[in-house]
Amino acid sequence: MQRKTKKNAQGAGTIRKRSDGRWEARFTVGFNPTTGKQVQKSIYGKTQKEVREKLTEVTMEVDTGIYVEPSKMTVEQWIEIWLDEYMFDKKWSTVKHYRAQVKTNILPALGRYPLSQLNPHLIQTFYNSLLRGKGRTKPLSPKSIRNIHGILSKCLSTAVKLEYIRRNPTESVTLPRVDRKEIKPLTDEQVSKMVAQAGNDGFGTLFKVVVFTGLRLGEALGLTWDCIDFQKNRLTINKQLQKRPLADGGFTFAPLKNDKVRVIAPAPFILALLKQWKQKQAEDKLLSGSLWQGWKTEKERQTAIVFTNELGGHLHPQTVYNHFKKLATSVGAPQARVHDLRHTYAVLSLQNGDDVKTVQENLGHATAAFTLDVYGHVSEHMKEASAQRMQQYIENMG
Repeated sequence: MQRKTKKNAQGAGTIRKRSDGRWEARFTVGFNPTTGKQVQKSIYGKTQKEVREKLTEVTMEVDTGIYVEPSKMTVEQWIEIWLDEYMFDKKWSTVKHYRAQVKTNILPALGRYPLSQLNPHLIQTFYNSLLRGKGRTKPLSPKSIRNIHGILSKCLSTAVKLEYIRRNPTESVTLPRVDRKEIKPLTDEQVSKMVAQAGNDGFGTLFKVVVFTGLRLGEALGLTWDCIDFQKNRLTINKQLQKRPLADGGFTFAPLKNDKVRVIAPAPFILALLKQWKQKQAEDKLLSGSLWQGWKTEKERQTAIVFTNELGGHLHPQTVYNHFKKLATSVGAPQARVHDLRHTYAVLSLQNGDDVKTVQENLGHATAAFTLDVYGHVSEHMKEASAQRMQQYIENMG
């Protein structure tokens, strides 16, 4: 006669075959504090081997204290909570994009599933169907799928932190390869011409600061005077300017793209440029008189926006774009975008000997791997240049 497995040990489990043909394992997750009775849970599988493997994993989690009871929420329910409660302080345009992707792609495929039933295979199948265009008018690009993956991964990472699920299943999928578009930084000659022709108003100063610091446009437009330490030669990048999701169409400060505040040490040229601009801005205030829209007192100025127009108002992104297109055309780069100034800074930094980690931190990229992925071609050129220098050294030895 077969002996029954004792069930008094936390994590201990038994396996049986059900009448419907499935296999079931029951295991103990703890004890009811009121009754003192065991609290048991079940897991199911098609084969005894499958259930035994699941049981081994879950009992180990129970015994080590990392077991998380599966959530009964559906994916749709959790995503709505995540968007409302954990994304409310993010950039409005970002949340709008997230909601569109969730509604169009994620919920139709995954929304009905219990959150606890998501697994790498299910998500991999979802991504593959998007890539092949299954059930769609046309396939999605690898870049679009990676964007969807980013949203889903962030959402499920929060669920892991809140212990709704044990692990993030998106971490084990294979993503389609994206062929990056070739970046087009300005040439040394074009940078030199731009510095000479940009002028000393708010727009010209902005362009020169961006090309030699690598700030994103929103970060530069959101820069305030209290973020500039002229004594220590440091810039603190802690916010960006963004459009409000309101009828007034105004602008407000928002968190950074990666929620990653950074402090950079710009070239002395930049600090000198900003000092000159600060003086010019004070002159604009005097000339504007009652029409001045900016700071009123020196105390207010400490937290006021750095880059303003001649009346003290912040620079509108579209107006910045228009000014830049004229400047770019005049220096022989009519196709250049404002963001290409950021690329130019990164390439100049790498070519002049900065290591990838330093460039990553200055740019505010999430990882050095991302920086290397974007600017890897530059490092290849640097390797060739290094080889040539070594060859020159060898030839000069004799």
